[in-house]
Amino acid sequence: MSAGGPPPKGGVSPCTRRVMNLAHFLRRSARRHGEAVGLAWGERTWSWAETDARVDAMAAALAERGVTKGDRVLVQARNCNQLFESMFVCFRLGAVWVPTNFRQTPDEVAYLGRASGATAMICQADFPGHEAAVRAAAPDLRLVVSIGPSKFGPGYDALVAAHSGQAAPTAGVAHDDPCWFFFTSGTTGRPKAAVLTHGQMAFVVTNHLCDLMPGTTEADASLVVAPLSHGAGIHQLVQVAAGAKTVLMGGDRFDADEAWALVARWRITNLFTVPTIVKMLTEHDAVDRHDHSCLRHVIYAGAPMYRADQKHALAKLGPVLVQYFGLGEVTGNITVLPPRLHALEDGPGARVGTCGHERTGMQVQIQDNDGRELAPGETGEICVCGPAVFAGYYDNPEANAQAFRDGWFRTGDLGHHDAEGFLFITGRASDMYISGGSNVYPRETEEKMLEHPAIAEVAILGVPDRTWGEVGVAVCVLRSGAALDEDTLLAWLAPKVSRYKLPKRVFVWDGLPKSGYGKITKKAVRAELEARGCLPLDRPDDAA
Repeated sequence: MSAGGPPPKGGVSPCTRRVMNLAHFLRRSARRHGEAVGLAWGERTWSWAETDARVDAMAAALAERGVTKGDRVLVQARNCNQLFESMFVCFRLGAVWVPTNFRQTPDEVAYLGRASGATAMICQADFPGHEAAVRAAAPDLRLVVSIGPSKFGPGYDALVAAHSGQAAPTAGVAHDDPCWFFFTSGTTGRPKAAVLTHGQMAFVVTNHLCDLMPGTTEADASLVVAPLSHGAGIHQLVQVAAGAKTVLMGGDRFDADEAWALVARWRITNLFTVPTIVKMLTEHDAVDRHDHSCLRHVIYAGAPMYRADQKHALAKLGPVLVQYFGLGEVTGNITVLPPRLHALEDGPGARVGTCGHERTGMQVQIQDNDGRELAPGETGEICVCGPAVFAGYYDNPEANAQAFRDGWFRTGDLGHHDAEGFLFITGRASDMYISGGSNVYPRETEEKMLEHPAIAEVAILGVPDRTWGEVGVAVCVLRSGAALDEDTLLAWLAPKVSRYKLPKRVFVWDGLPKSGYGKITKKAVRAELEARGCLPLDRPDDAA
């Protein structure tokens, strides 16, 4: 199956190299740690051997119903043991796992089904509207399996029981055989299917264990606080490879008290999340009521973490923070800032503001618009190459042509290196705006605003302005019990940033819109500003 990406040049194509099927990670853990707990969810637990046997049975059931190597299997489900298993079911068959974010609408999921060419679907019974929408939109769909009782397909657990003791042969795979369609968030348009492959993901798992969680073994335990459909799924694949147990939270919504109780109960040693969830975890009073001394790696990614939030988390948890920078297309493998480089206090030895150095086996370059490498300190587009880069976007040659240049993947993020090669992210290229002829990178001003004791969250975006071309609009969320008006905040901020970086307007909301993975999405903030009648701006131009 071609992703439409750049073909290999010279030598033997990696497509001809047989590699380990990723489902072997589960088989290996079942052989080595058979009766140990591999997965826990609520009061239920499954041993490694039990999980492997269930995957075998479900793979046999799907194979009997015509699912074969290369088929795309769409999965619409909240975090549950069946979602966890479905990854390995697909891998074992050589099929392609196509997980959705369960919070997406039926129309959005229908688009994913059509765009991926899904031939089968595993759908939780709670989502009959999603199943119907996919069935109507995906012409190749021929099988739907239901997690829980429903009217739209055979039951997942009934199929597992009916095929207990059976096993479909593990498919042989080559380096570039697809295993996962990792749909992008679609911040600039329709989501695109980034093609992840067996060979690429074997490197990703090894790299995560090397650079993010060194020393992880079967004695460890990992807590899942995000949907398994994206970054959390990659993180849990790493846990399976190491034989470390996975613990799922019981409810659909994030609950900090439950999370800290599970940390204490299961002696959780690592978790993966985004900065906003780290903030919620460490600002909740439950952090002081539960023992979390077992934590060694609290890994955050998906967005830079503001320095004020970083300091608070370090004060609460100690030196356990691990930051990485990496898009879905590079499966999280661009940079790492390990615990030893997270400093509580600012000073000469503190690596403040950086997302770290290059990951092992990866190369990062800052390039100008023509693809020329820029010197340290110069801002340009962050580009990357290495074994963790995806194979390309599925059936989307135009997107591939834009995403790759001379073998480099163009992230769309802006930043610069220092003299030692530490990377500093300025922001998304799409976030930058030009005010009065000067480039404005909102993150710098956001960092300053978060130093105000009343502000908990902030997002700044550029909007059209008749006088200056574009100006900034800030949306803030205040800390509980705090009060702050627009004029007071702008007066406080004025001495701290250049005048052209000062937002023209400040709006205070109860909360900022976030993606299903807990990230603040400026596309959604802009849409909400328009919905509330805040845009276009109606203030006099001399207020800029």
